[in-house]
Amino acid sequence: MRRWKVGRLEGWTVAAVVLLLSNIPTFQLSAQDTSAIDRGVRIGIVYRPGVRPGLVMLPRKGMGLDSVRAMIARDLDYSDRFEVITLPGGDSIRLATSPKSPHATGTRRAGSGTAATGGAQAGSTLNYPLYHALDVTAAGDTTIATLHDIAAASIRRTVRANLPRPVDPEFRMAVHRLADQALQAAIGTTGIAATRVLFVKDGKVYQIDQDGADQKLVSSTDRQAMSPAWGADGRHFAYMEFQAGKGWLYLQEMATGKRTAVSTTGTALDFTPAFSPDGQTLAFSRATEEGTDLYTINIKTNCCLRRLTVGRFSDNLSPTFSPDGQRIAFVSTRPGLPQIYVMAADGTDQQLFAPFDYGVTGASNAPEWSPDGQSVAFHRDVAGTLQVFVLDVRTRTVRQLTSVGRNEDPTWAPDSRHLAFVSDRSGYRQLWIIDLDTGRIRPLLQQSGARLPAWSPRLSEAPSTTP
Repeated sequence: MRRWKVGRLEGWTVAAVVLLLSNIPTFQLSAQDTSAIDRGVRIGIVYRPGVRPGLVMLPRKGMGLDSVRAMIARDLDYSDRFEVITLPGGDSIRLATSPKSPHATGTRRAGSGTAATGGAQAGSTLNYPLYHALDVTAAGDTTIATLHDIAAASIRRTVRANLPRPVDPEFRMAVHRLADQALQAAIGTTGIAATRVLFVKDGKVYQIDQDGADQKLVSSTDRQAMSPAWGADGRHFAYMEFQAGKGWLYLQEMATGKRTAVSTTGTALDFTPAFSPDGQTLAFSRATEEGTDLYTINIKTNCCLRRLTVGRFSDNLSPTFSPDGQRIAFVSTRPGLPQIYVMAADGTDQQLFAPFDYGVTGASNAPEWSPDGQSVAFHRDVAGTLQVFVLDVRTRTVRQLTSVGRNEDPTWAPDSRHLAFVSDRSGYRQLWIIDLDTGRIRPLLQQSGARLPAWSPRLSEAPSTTP
């Protein structure tokens, strides 16, 4: 779900929108968002060893799986569910040798020491309670990930996968899926390793894996592309292409790069497409000389254009569907400055969604509904700069998530606890990821000029991306 990304919408006209497009540059965490910038720093909390359960990646040599182990360890670390641990030299843990015989155990050493330990601790030098150990091995063409429950001295689960060769375009995503399976086996929660983030850079749409690797061009156009939005199945995306003063909406297949123009678009400035959860409907903003309003169209039948808002003296834009498809959050300038509103999916029952203090609160833009339906992320002007906020849908309370630098355009991961956003906290605008539970923040893409991120759903199958 993507939306129009601007910091201010006051006094919008079509000319202003065209000018913006032609000049595109190539729970309370806010009070504590002051950590030094580093890869994987944590903000907003006092982080102590042992807060999260420890997971040991068992050391192995050979088998040609070094890159697989490294990727899985990184994915589990970036899930923010574990403290991924390398055992100090001399420490060891006692492991079950058979899933059917929990009392039969063997000892795996990390170094040359002689002390062996069992249970939930891996030696007195560790500060972490160890609950799991993951062993990645190979048997012929099969990669085997064995998850050990250390406390119970048993094998919790064994996952087998036939991974493509490392040179295969599908290799990385296959390993990411294996990491997600290991996470689910450990805690019963689906991971986000097998996901990607779309973003815009230099007028082109790119994708990157959630671990910051494998960046690829995906938009198949020489014209300026904007506002990418994932389809619910992860196999196609929508975006706006700017040409001749008009905004055309396109659907593009991830696997083939084939694109199709959305019917009835391109006659005005159409932008910020957003898919309904069932994939049948595309909501979007349309700017004309009379103002900006929200529309929907059935993209399965290419028919039934429907106008949802009638702005008259206000603009309405940047739609985002609730996960059940029953409501749409959007931006409206009816209070004067743009703020976050909500309505039924048919356009009825329009009302203020995110509270604000009239004359005090700055402009609010770029809403995105979380996949679990409980929150809406957006950015708001605070003292002349943009910060990321989160709205609690049930209580309609708002909390500020960032305070260092300029932070904007938040987009949710499928787990509804991680957000990607654009920030200049490192000195230039780049993509960052924050975990709302721990406050940990890490750069996703350490390149300047990236903007308008859109996080994918979980990718059960990894389509190729040939432009």
